Amino acid sequence: MQKSPMTAQGLKRLEDELRQLKTEGRPAVIRAIAEARAHGDLSENAEYHAARERQSFIEGRVMELEGLISTAQVIDPSSLSGDRVQFGATVELVDEETDQERTYQIVGEHEADIKQGRLSVSSPLAKALIGKEMGDSVSVPAPGGDRTYEILKVTYR
Repeated sequence: MQKSPMTAQGLKRLEDELRQLKTEGRPAVIRAIAEARAHGDLSENAEYHAARERQSFIEGRVMELEGLISTAQVIDPSSLSGDRVQFGATVELVDEETDQERTYQIVGEHEADIKQGRLSVSSPLAKALIGKEMGDSVSVPAPGGDRTYEILKVTYR
């Protein structure tokens, strides 16, 4: 079984979602199914079919989350150090064309959120950054052509 690298925060988010689905999502959908059944003929009951679809989604997501949690390999970025970019690093970059600065933390695939500055370790940018150090330039293929970034700072927190 292959382990999935993940930060403690990412694991906590998955565990919180799983807990919410088990304690709130499941009971709510069971109530909705029971209520829809009380309305009679199930073959033409849109509420019943919607509730069953929701139940199917919840059960699938519960199974997915349990699998992700069971294969999680928690890596604490604050225990890491060094000048090279690796999993868990917070990297400050500057786009060499636009001079726009960005900061990303390299995290596991299932906790990535680009809007929150969490970059998936399997993304092209993260793959280009891994192993590089402050001052290095990296070129990343992008839909509009290659983008070049300079690494300004590498920290572990």
